[in-house]
Amino acid sequence: MNHIERRNAQLPYISDDSVMEEQKVCRRILQKLNFADRSDFDTLAEIVKELLGKSENAFINPPFYCDYGKNIEVGKNFFANYNCTIIDVAKVKIGDNCQFAPNVSIYTAGHPLHPVARNSLYEYGIEVTVGDNVWIGGNTVIMPGVHIGSNTVIGAGSVVTKDIPDWVVAAGNPCRVIREITEEDFEYYYKDRKFDEAAMEEIRRYREETEACRHYEK
Repeated sequence: MNHIERRNAQLPYISDDSVMEEQKVCRRILQKLNFADRSDFDTLAEIVKELLGKSENAFINPPFYCDYGKNIEVGKNFFANYNCTIIDVAKVKIGDNCQFAPNVSIYTAGHPLHPVARNSLYEYGIEVTVGDNVWIGGNTVIMPGVHIGSNTVIGAGSVVTKDIPDWVVAAGNPCRVIREITEEDFEYYYKDRKFDEAAMEEIRRYREETEACRHYEK
């Protein structure tokens, strides 16, 4: 088994010349993305599609950094704000309607703890998954092997070392569940601040339309 095969099997591997050749492809695309005209949204969207492959309405505000691009799988309407880093040695699966605030980092990669093992140049990548409708706050770090459930919010500055369930607010270092997200949260946009009636009318209409679409798809 060569080192590309070992990496893809989530086994310890060494970044040899064949591994680095794969990374060169990604770095050429990142060069285009990170130095493009940031007001040219259409061109940015095209480069993102080239980087990630299959994606629907994905948008990334550069600068953005990753190792391969091809190992990042995003659902519909993915958005990542400035300075996002995804070290995609292993697969990173992100669901529909996910939003990343600035400086979010996902690390699938790591190195052994023991210095002799680490200096042997062996490293590893373990898959990370993020569900649908997830909002990741700024300066959050997601560690290898983590699964974040759907409809969840991760507070800014969190370090996510363990799985987080669906429908919760979680935050901290290490990241812990603070509370559930309930129907009572629907009317509020920030802490105790409620949506005004004009905005609420639009949100209710959007809810009705999306629920009708789900019913039709079933």
